[in-house]
Amino acid sequence: MRFLTACLLVAGSTGFAQAARVVYDLNITYATANPDNLFERRVVGVNGKWPPPTIEANINDTLVMNVYNDLDTFTALHTHGMFQNNTGWMDGPVGVTQCPIPAGSKLTYEFDLKQHGSYWIHSHYRGQYMDGLRMPFIIHNINETYKYDHDIIVPFQDWYHDESEVGIATFMSEWNPTGAEPVPQSGFLFNSVNDSLTFEAGKTYRLRLINMSSFSMFYFSIDGHDMEVIEIDGVETQRHTVKSVYLTAAQRISVLVTAKNTTDTNYYMHADMNTDMFDVLPDDLLYNLTIPLYYNKEVTQFGANEDVGMASDFDDMALSPIEIEQAVMYDHLVNLTFDFQVTTDGINRGMFNEIPYLTPKVPSLNTILSSGNLSTEVDIYGPQSMAYVLKHLDMVQVIVNNLDAGAHPFHLHGHVFQMVGRGDGVYTGDGSVVEWFLNNPARRDTILVPAETFVLIRFRADNPGAWFFHCHIEWHLESGLAATFIEAPDVAQERMTLPQAFKDICTEGGNPYEGNAAGKEGFDLKGAPDGIRMIFDGFTPKGKGAMAGCIISALLGMTAIIMYSRLDPLKEGRTIAVSKANKI
Repeated sequence: MRFLTACLLVAGSTGFAQAARVVYDLNITYATANPDNLFERRVVGVNGKWPPPTIEANINDTLVMNVYNDLDTFTALHTHGMFQNNTGWMDGPVGVTQCPIPAGSKLTYEFDLKQHGSYWIHSHYRGQYMDGLRMPFIIHNINETYKYDHDIIVPFQDWYHDESEVGIATFMSEWNPTGAEPVPQSGFLFNSVNDSLTFEAGKTYRLRLINMSSFSMFYFSIDGHDMEVIEIDGVETQRHTVKSVYLTAAQRISVLVTAKNTTDTNYYMHADMNTDMFDVLPDDLLYNLTIPLYYNKEVTQFGANEDVGMASDFDDMALSPIEIEQAVMYDHLVNLTFDFQVTTDGINRGMFNEIPYLTPKVPSLNTILSSGNLSTEVDIYGPQSMAYVLKHLDMVQVIVNNLDAGAHPFHLHGHVFQMVGRGDGVYTGDGSVVEWFLNNPARRDTILVPAETFVLIRFRADNPGAWFFHCHIEWHLESGLAATFIEAPDVAQERMTLPQAFKDICTEGGNPYEGNAAGKEGFDLKGAPDGIRMIFDGFTPKGKGAMAGCIISALLGMTAIIMYSRLDPLKEGRTIAVSKANKI
């Protein structure tokens, strides 16, 4: 499955390091699995097995993933957290940087690794990663900043018994007007509820915590042990000692944990779901997970329970990156206010600025690279692609206002961003109500926006391409809670040419590979996905006509009543009687 080829010696300041071509052959297949010991189901795996393999490489390596789609539907892979500088078509989200890979087709993802840290790879086609197509991805640094004895990957996973398409049909239904999300049947750390961890006394462990869930946010702690945060989303931080951390879907945190010097006691690790996110809490859902941490499996004694769960005081915005970057004033402002409302198709959808995202017929990156001088015109990307055109090297500030009563994780592709501010309610531009973080603010690629609050993030538009910004609760992304940043399209055209393979998969799947969002030229957008909007809060022209008809009918009815009320029935009766008598 994994091969190292074409090794190249690269000179470094402290010696020589080997850069390799790291090749994985990934045959995307169905398999069966029962990781929660509750229900065996069909899953999406790799090479006939589940879980998929962990992908590992070193900084400066070239990663090659030869993907063959052996499913009966489409697929696509997103390497979460990679900047993909000048290789934007390798990013993976369908409709943004590529067409989906059809059943029976193949595609190679190949790109150089200029970052290091903890990442993951998952399907970015509909809700497919909920079915199991997700795997950790670790890029090791040649000279790690922090020293430790052991490196342990700890995936967090929520788990559904129904396949994702069943869940999507249930969620996005006229019969679900409140937008209640399907609640997972279970959750686990590592790859099953049977897994555990063993420490060797006195050793220091790097635990790479990776939340690969589709919905659930987790709070993590270890009884009797402190943790030192040293990385968030691939960004190294100064040491920060904590008792617990939280991870939203898609977030990663590395912590250092030093094992105790004695082995007479074992301990529990705790992973508690944020139950505030669930509309209902099923009686049979085990949402406070406990995972054994063994020093000696022959010992039955466990340390005292110190789990605080959702009462954790962890604050990722208080962390400081090792590589210092001060916040600077922004050049371009994007305001994204989101909520959930029933739309004209009868479905409760998530949306930015009252418009749900709809996937264009042509991937937005393809539109950039095939539209010439029109690439800077926002309209060509489609009426519901939620596109925002950014100028090269502008500092962009994004306001994310959460009108919803729940917390949401938002992920930006192609960048990490500075988390520069937050506050309650809706941000109106009044800086006095903002809690600012301008001195070397924390940076990451996925941020939690708590209920009925706002956050302010900033990033430099230095990566030409099309970059998705979306809620990483998979149900919400499918319903439309997303936007697209069209970044420096003119520069993208100068630097990039779409590989033929990425045109071919469009053709093989019956999709256009060039042109505007409708697959046409210029501003002819007939056929582009459109028409699903918020229900109009007022009177449409037809409604006004109907109301006018009702008013006229009412007036005629009232006139008849008034006229009838003015008649004298007795007088009319006598008149009729006299008339009949005269005839006799």
